[in-house]
Amino acid sequence: MIPLSEVIRRCEADYLRQYSATMLPSHRQALAALKLCRTAMAPRMRAVCSGCDETRLVPHSCGHRSCPHCQHFESQQWLERQARRQVPGSHFLLTFTLPAQLRALAWQHQRTLYAVLFECAWATASLFCRNDRQLQGQAGAVAVLHTHSRRLDYHPHVHLAMPGAALDPEKRLWRRRSGKRSAYLFNHRALAKVFRAKVLAALAREGLKLPPGVPAHWVVDCKGVGDGSKALVYLGRYLYRGVIQEKDILSCEAGQVRFRYRDSQTGKSAVRTVSGARFLALILQHVLPKGFRRSRNFGFLHPNSKRLIALLQNVLKVAPEPGPTWMKHRPPFRCACCGAPMRIVQRRIPAPERWRSATPTGSVTL
Repeated sequence: MIPLSEVIRRCEADYLRQYSATMLPSHRQALAALKLCRTAMAPRMRAVCSGCDETRLVPHSCGHRSCPHCQHFESQQWLERQARRQVPGSHFLLTFTLPAQLRALAWQHQRTLYAVLFECAWATASLFCRNDRQLQGQAGAVAVLHTHSRRLDYHPHVHLAMPGAALDPEKRLWRRRSGKRSAYLFNHRALAKVFRAKVLAALAREGLKLPPGVPAHWVVDCKGVGDGSKALVYLGRYLYRGVIQEKDILSCEAGQVRFRYRDSQTGKSAVRTVSGARFLALILQHVLPKGFRRSRNFGFLHPNSKRLIALLQNVLKVAPEPGPTWMKHRPPFRCACCGAPMRIVQRRIPAPERWRSATPTGSVTL
């Protein structure tokens, strides 16, 4: 394993030489943040022990949502919020994929195309739910945008985790799948046909010109995922912590980076070797435009429906778990001398080199 910050330190010059012309401002910000995260050059915070007089200077984490170091606690909080909204019954994971012929267009107009993906995926699922004979009501879904394949290639798609149930607000009825159809939601070919039509109409509305060769048949996957908890864990895995874990970066030598991934066809681990510059390009191409939300809730799972969810859980006699059993609270920062919790008293102290040069004569540096 090698830290991502070390890969950036070794390969940043090559990356900038090859890709600086195509870098977006969000890429430059991410590169700068990931390079300094928890390193000696990062800003520091001063921690004081509550049990003894020990004082420590600790490097700051960068807090960037693409950093494999950071945002672990935020990811757990997201999972806990989704777990609190869960309703009983079978859940399904719908995956709406943009075809390869439109990926260049998506890269050039990321904010627009990603918003279109969310809009059309939810509109398709919602339409099928209203027209279904058993459901005939409003759907609810947790949607997450992923832009990468397991090999880290550019592959934008939206996942919808939704229960096989619907709410009819006019008749005040709760309907869900039953009998043999409880393990089935919608036909994936019919979903793909409607999704394609909605995306093309949205692109025309936005005034975007379609490239040649747009396929007639798109890919939408729909499969059962039990009670939905494992699907939420899968969706939250890359929500805040980047697209690769540092344990999967195997080596960075002679300008080449080797990393491990799970092959989607065989289900086994595989290794990919690319140049250091190409590896950084693979990582940074998945940094979203500033302020763009990767996760959204729709229908009766929208945050504005908290009272409705509470009513449903009360009527259905469901006491949702506060979160997955493996979740933990943010661990306290403990003193290395006595083991007592340490308290942060000062933040954003400049790195030692800059700090010492800025220290006035006669002052004392702790």
